[in-house]
Amino acid sequence: MKYPVILTALLAGSFLMANAQEGAKHEDTEIYEPVPKVVVPAKVLGDAPSDAIVLFDGKNLDEWVSNEDKSPAKWPFKGNILTVDKHTGGIETKKSFTNYQLHIEWRVPANITGEGQARGNSGVFLASLGKGDPGYELQVLDAYNNKTYVNGMAGSIYKQAIPLANPCRKPGEWNVYDVVWTAPVFNEDGTLKSAARATVFFNGVLVENNFELLGPTQYVGKPSYEGKKHGATPIKLQAHGDKSEPLSFRNIWVREL
Repeated sequence: MKYPVILTALLAGSFLMANAQEGAKHEDTEIYEPVPKVVVPAKVLGDAPSDAIVLFDGKNLDEWVSNEDKSPAKWPFKGNILTVDKHTGGIETKKSFTNYQLHIEWRVPANITGEGQARGNSGVFLASLGKGDPGYELQVLDAYNNKTYVNGMAGSIYKQAIPLANPCRKPGEWNVYDVVWTAPVFNEDGTLKSAARATVFFNGVLVENNFELLGPTQYVGKPSYEGKKHGATPIKLQAHGDKSEPLSFRNIWVREL
């Protein structure tokens, strides 16, 4: 006996919805403002669009400082290639960011030696939280026929997120990261309001899909946001202390979102 009643109710609901649509116009669902700003794309896919902040294009290191003491960055560059200097430490952007789109290219040298985490190790800290390694790290490492723990391989959010695939190119060839970073938001009392999120394309392949971070990177122990309240932060490139040959970066730009 219940089924006729339910069917009658469904038909009545459909009738009411149909009547509600009778007076509708196509203009009712058309939006004209705000008009999106015009952005001129690069002629070559991967190059900086018109609204990007160019962080490195081979001309200078004006956008970078030492992570240790904020002095001018000392990493050597030749042409459009910037090479890690393991003796002077990591570098970070002068400018601080919250939410952004980042493009960065990196290359492990063809003559790379070592294995595991001691083979072309570096990192892109999507938000640097101070001297050394505090922050949120997107791992850079030779992942071409190089076995290591999978939450520490190239494309991982270090010690948190295993990449969805391994599209790493062989040593001597350039790899590309395209990242969308959503910074964490904190309440006034320091408690977490919304967690950081990262989407990462690695050589055009999605490897992190809007991953929600559990906190800043921890080498030992579990990550947590407790006591880590912060606002806008620099982007940091790591000078890792492994003994392998130093890797290089090029074509680095960011778009604030």
